Amino acid sequence: MNWDDESAYATPPAGDRLVGTTADGEDQAVEAALRPKDLGEFIGQERVREQLDLVLKAARARGATADHVLLSGAPGLGKTTLSMIIAAEMGAPIRITSGPAIQHAGDLAAILSSLTEGEVLFLDEIHRMSRPAEEMLYMAMEDFRVDVIVGKGPGATAIPLELPPFTLVGATTRAGLLPPPLRDRFGFTGHMEFYAPAELQRVVHRSARLLDVEIDEKGAAEIAGRSRGTPRIANRLLRRVRDYAQVKADGVITQEIAAQALQVYEVDGRGLDRLDRAVLTALLKLFGGGPVGLSTLAVAVGEERETVEEVAEPFLVREGLLARTPRGRVATPAAWSHLGLVPPQQGGGRAGAGGSDQHGLFGE
Repeated sequence: MNWDDESAYATPPAGDRLVGTTADGEDQAVEAALRPKDLGEFIGQERVREQLDLVLKAARARGATADHVLLSGAPGLGKTTLSMIIAAEMGAPIRITSGPAIQHAGDLAAILSSLTEGEVLFLDEIHRMSRPAEEMLYMAMEDFRVDVIVGKGPGATAIPLELPPFTLVGATTRAGLLPPPLRDRFGFTGHMEFYAPAELQRVVHRSARLLDVEIDEKGAAEIAGRSRGTPRIANRLLRRVRDYAQVKADGVITQEIAAQALQVYEVDGRGLDRLDRAVLTALLKLFGGGPVGLSTLAVAVGEERETVEEVAEPFLVREGLLARTPRGRVATPAAWSHLGLVPPQQGGGRAGAGGSDQHGLFGE
């Protein structure tokens, strides 16, 4: 496959990405089967796991409901899995909902009023909850009580509703968007880090065993190295490599088979997919490495500005391939090296010289 082919500018929809961090229906079904059931099975996140284990053991020893828990971090790192483990460790049922689903205070009141004592309420994307519901949650978390407003205008009446003790587990990918009054009501806050390749290799081995797939050490390492530090992506790549191994080989995943399979699916050695490479290729070939404005770069790859900024850029920045500057996006020397291109001489590129004219053309 020719990675430098101009067709790299045409990108598939962001939701179809093999290395995307959102979970579709198939992913959710597989994740349910692969999820660890207790903290002992959970791989990675050593600090969060150790701290959370102490919190849960202390609560069980007291015979009390566990403190409210806030888990932050990028998608696919195990926040939902940990919420289910919390419920399992406490021997309690779990109720799952999300911030976007709670648009009114009444929506939240209906959920809270139906909770049983000790139940775990998992609220995903908690930062996207509506403000009225958020304010109701303050009292529910602290006093286990909500005021239900009946009627409108001057005749409205607040009816206090007592709630049984429960544990709220909030998950967010953008902890900075949570207001301090809400953040301060969580008894434990854990930040989920990206996984090291060795940890992802253990995840791949465990998932392969559960999926009844034969894989060797180098094959697992090859998949782990392209998984962008995210278990969800590692499991997705494993399933696609499994398909390739069953059709094109003897079903055993080796390093060679994994590399061939992921080349077919356009995931390169650093985990970049077609969208990532399209952004870098446009930045380097069309704009000489930048600086170039985000909107201009998005037009060049045929994507929405938000898609480039929220889907492609975070990983490219984290990998040190792209930098955000006040004047626009700039490719790093590592980006030129990764695509096998030679950076232009200072002043020789169309957008690489960094003069005021370039800023006028390509800046925001």
